[in-house]
Parts: sequence; C-alpha cells; structure tokens
Amino acid sequence: MTSTEWVDRYLDELAQQRRQSPHTVSNYRRDLHVLAGLIAESSDSITYCTLQGHHIRRFMAQLHARGLGGRSLARMLSAWRGFYRWLGLRGEVSANPVEGVKAPKSPRALPKVLSPDEANRLLDHAGGDCLELRDQAMFELFYSSGLRLAELAALDLACLHDVAEGEIKVFGKRGKERHVPVGGKAREAIERWAQQRALVALPEETALFVGQRGARIHPRVIEERLKQRALTQGLPVNVHPHMLRHSFASHMLQSSGDLRAVQEMLGHASIASTQVYTHLDFQHLAQVYDKAHPRAKRK
Repeated sequence: MTSTEWVDRYLDELAQQRRQSPHTVSNYRRDLHVLAGLIAESSDSITYCTLQGHHIRRFMAQLHARGLGGRSLARMLSAWRGFYRWLGLRGEVSANPVEGVKAPKSPRALPKVLSPDEANRLLDHAGGDCLELRDQAMFELFYSSGLRLAELAALDLACLHDVAEGEIKVFGKRGKERHVPVGGKAREAIERWAQQRALVALPEETALFVGQRGARIHPRVIEERLKQRALTQGLPVNVHPHMLRHSFASHMLQSSGDLRAVQEMLGHASIASTQVYTHLDFQHLAQVYDKAHPRAKRK
C-alpha cells in the first residue's frame, strides 16, 4: 500500500469511525500533505516508514523558518503524531518518530497600551449631555482601576457608597471578589454621572451605568462609545476597554514597580499573567536607552 493510500485510510477512519468533523479531517489532510512534501524534498531518501525523530525536528525548524508560528506547528505535530500512532497499531512502524518532539513556542504578543499623554488626551474631555457624562465616568473608571469590560458593565448603584470612600468592589472571572482603589478624577466623574443618571434610567433599574433606553448598558455600546471618543480626541489607535486596562497596569508598574500590587488590582490568579507588563516596561526602557545612550546609536 502506498503512503497516499495509508493517509486516505487513516482519514476515512477519522471521519467514519471516530466521527471527526469534516473541518478537522480537512485540517489533518492538509497537515499530512505538508509532511509528504517535506519527505519528498528531503535529501535523505526517507519514507514514511523510515522517518525518525531528528527528521521531524528538522522539518519543524524548516517550517518555523518559513514563518509558521508555534500554535500552527503544534497542531501539525498533533496530526502527524496521531497518524504514526495509527500506523504503529497496524505494525507499519516500530516507533513513533513524532513522540517527544515539541513545537517552538511563539513569543507572547505584548498588549497595546496608550502612553500617559494619550490617556490624558482621551480623558481630557469637556462635559456635555447626560450620556457624555456617563461615558466620562466609565472611561475614567477603566483607566483609574483597571476594570474588565464585563466588570464595569455589571456595577450596580449600591457601589456608590464604596466609590465615595475611594474604592470599589468587583467580581472578576469565576466570581472572584476583589477591592480596587478609585482615583480622584474617576470619583468626581462618577459623582457627576450619578446626579444625572435618573434622567435616563428606568425607575426599577439597579445598574450604575445605563444605556439610552434606561436599562443596563450593553458591553458592545461601551466599546463603540470608547472607540468614538478616541476618534473625536484624535488618537491614532483603535482604543478599546481592555487597552485602558492594559494602560492602567503598565503605567502603575512603571510608577511603582510593585508587581504583586498590580496583580491584586487586576485580579490575576497567576502572577505570570501580570509579568507581561514587565516586558512592556522593559520595551519602553529599551526605547529610551536607544534614543539617549551615546553608545546605543547605530552608525
């Protein structure tokens, strides 16, 4: 039986017996086709049955050099590993050459943040109608306390007492409760909105932030209002709520250097999630170094 026939039989079994979706089978076919191409390109005169671990590692290096990321390569290895496991059960290979081979890790993308000047430009906005006062309160709170979008949308009127005391209680992922400080600018903006809220809120509505029809504001509306504010203020980037959360974390870390405190305020279960901002901070320092240090300039 040829290698193509083995692949066809394997994929048929995935589709018929294991009930894999057509999309999954199509992905496996593509990944195994890549493997066939790499074997054909190799100068070692290898076949499916003579392939060894060092060949697989070399193939990974070749694909990585062509621009494939860690996730794509990991998926491909999974497809190859499953195929060789299947061949092994049928006595076609004595060992699985893919076992123990790991895909290279993709570098973690750094979150995009506003500079302090950009954050100030976004938030230095003259008061307007009732809904603009609401927007100002929401955006100040995002940047002041690093809230997630869902956390802010879920706030109730009952939190106003805590806000007046300079803090707010939120429920994050998996319902985990945390208390975060609220800055002076945010407190003032929330107070101004609270005084006007009754003009638009339905009588029975308990939400702190409401939409045009008086019910709890939808997260999508918050995103759209923030995007529009950024355009109005002339910011050159697509600003979204999580960018304000990232900006809060980055600016706090730059000023304080206290990773644990930032972790607590963000509600991260693992400090590894917070450590991405240390890389961001280093990126900023590296840029300053490159511009300022006399021996850093390239000729």
